Amino acid sequence: MDFGLVLQTDPPASRVISLMKRAERNGFSYGWTFDSAVLWQEPFVIYSQILANTTKLKVGPMVTNPGTRTWEVTASTFATLNDMFGNRTVCGIGRGDSAMRVAGRKPNTLARISEAMKVIRALGSGQEADLGGGTVVRFPWIGPGAELPVWMAAYGPKALKMTGEEADGFILQLADLYLTEYMVKAVKDAAVTAGRDPSAVTICVAAPAYVTEDDSPEALAHARDQCRWFGGMVGNHVADLVSKYGEHSAAVPDELTDYIKAREGYDYSHHGRAGNPDTQFVPDEIVDRFCLIGPVEKHVEKLNALRALGVDQFAVYDMHDAQEAVIDTYGSRVIPAVNA
Repeated sequence: MDFGLVLQTDPPASRVISLMKRAERNGFSYGWTFDSAVLWQEPFVIYSQILANTTKLKVGPMVTNPGTRTWEVTASTFATLNDMFGNRTVCGIGRGDSAMRVAGRKPNTLARISEAMKVIRALGSGQEADLGGGTVVRFPWIGPGAELPVWMAAYGPKALKMTGEEADGFILQLADLYLTEYMVKAVKDAAVTAGRDPSAVTICVAAPAYVTEDDSPEALAHARDQCRWFGGMVGNHVADLVSKYGEHSAAVPDELTDYIKAREGYDYSHHGRAGNPDTQFVPDEIVDRFCLIGPVEKHVEKLNALRALGVDQFAVYDMHDAQEAVIDTYGSRVIPAVNA
């Protein structure tokens, strides 16, 4: 199993770069960041420094979207980094929750994501792409061997289907075992129906991880409070699904939607941060299901279960008060145990 580290691009950028270097030293092979232009610093600028200061780490956004940059600019940025550092980027893409809403726009439609994925992948791989209206372009400076995998983030039935049909990878932002099995199956079934090899779709589960010394009530309570923000972040997407499909819909599992009943709005100024006051509605059960918390043995156990469900990569959301400790403990004890 591969391991990734997910960070916000909070200033100073030097700290983001330092944590990514630390992650590579500890056996992580991917470095991901949020991409929301108003809330955080520009990730692609920081990627160039991460790549320059590491040797094998692959980087990318978790996730960008097709609305905040034109598609040829996105593709050119990835392709330039790959030309400089050797095919070490992945384009994670989604609807654009915080990036679009903070800028006063609605998240992108699935149709727009589909079109964008085709254009970004083609241009980033040195191929021609139609930008619309019959304008076909190709980057003349890209040499042979260029590639740009595009991984799609999804929760709902239509998005999962499109991921299986079109994306190179699937990003699932939660680590609940039941929902992982349900959604991975939906993606792989869609790939088979589309005539694709389902094993060619990389499966990446991303969630906060917090390692405790023991499983005492005090230790677990602190870990839950440090990770509760994640249920609120996921809840934004879940609220969109409930709005679209209604409560207790056959199209979306209740195991995903039931917990947001007490949700009362959301302030993006606290997005993705421990102590987010808008996430108090998230119960302990959801934190335990969606995240990895507890002693090392619990992390190893859940990661092995995720791998058995077809997960190729676990990406650690590292937004809490133990960033270095989690990276180091994963490097010294968790990753070796999982990949023994």
